[in-house]
Amino acid sequence: MIHIEKLSKYYGDLCAVDHIDLTVNRGEILGLLGPNGAGKTSTLRMLTGYFLPTSGTIQVKDFSIHENPKQIKNLIGYLPESAPLYHAMLVYDYLSYIADIRGLSRQEKESRLRRLAALCGLGHIMHRTIHDLSKGLKQRVGLAHAMMSDPEILVLDEPTSGLDPNQIVEIRDIIREIGKEKTVVLSTHILPEAEATCDRVVIINRGRIVADGSTETLKQSRGSDRSLFVSLKNAQPDTALRMLSEIDGVRSVEKREDVADDNLTSLKLTCRGETDLRAAVYSAVKQTDWVLMEFRQETKTLETIFRELTKEN
Repeated sequence: MIHIEKLSKYYGDLCAVDHIDLTVNRGEILGLLGPNGAGKTSTLRMLTGYFLPTSGTIQVKDFSIHENPKQIKNLIGYLPESAPLYHAMLVYDYLSYIADIRGLSRQEKESRLRRLAALCGLGHIMHRTIHDLSKGLKQRVGLAHAMMSDPEILVLDEPTSGLDPNQIVEIRDIIREIGKEKTVVLSTHILPEAEATCDRVVIINRGRIVADGSTETLKQSRGSDRSLFVSLKNAQPDTALRMLSEIDGVRSVEKREDVADDNLTSLKLTCRGETDLRAAVYSAVKQTDWVLMEFRQETKTLETIFRELTKEN
């Protein structure tokens, strides 16, 4: 559906996007993740034809961004981070105006407005002024705007930025519903949303792709080690470090810096492979007079993978 090859974008001497290769399949919800300044927005703006690449190619179906930019724009609905709305207009008047710009006939317009009102949950606000809407509702109006021409591809730049938890869930549900019929490309820095919404994630850092795959694939590719976090009362740090590191399957033990309680010995155990060592650790602690105040296990999450791959930022 979308094929990007050696795509680069420079702003003067600043390289925002550095020779990235990416393919997006039809019907896929792709999440583009990265820290601020990683190149996400620049990539999306080149994909939508808002910016031309400094070098490289973008192919959407049979069209090239250099030779057929208008045809590509006709295939794409784009919602930037701040939805470009006319705040003095009623929701119905605004969407009707967008339909006229898109060249829809009167019959097509009325049918499309009804469809988008149902899809985006706008039926109860169609005759309210956009200025009076919450940010979440404004974002829904922006989604309806981007979907007005029934595009094959929907591009969303930080669609849940600044929304409260309830609004985030609502927008996520709408995106998942749209993704049943459309190809969706979205950027976000809210990692749980990417994990819950996207079929595939691409992590970009300093203009380059550093990871690409489903969340499960990324977790497996980063190794299967898991961590155990323990906090012990009455334990001497050196003794606890030595004893727990001798447990078979423990790769390393280190003192945790995130716990400031001087009355506790707080440690992080890195365990090899997929073996669950909780029983062995508990048995070792039970043989002492230590009091176990905290005991939890963590496997790799999208957040920990993201931090590992972008920590130089």
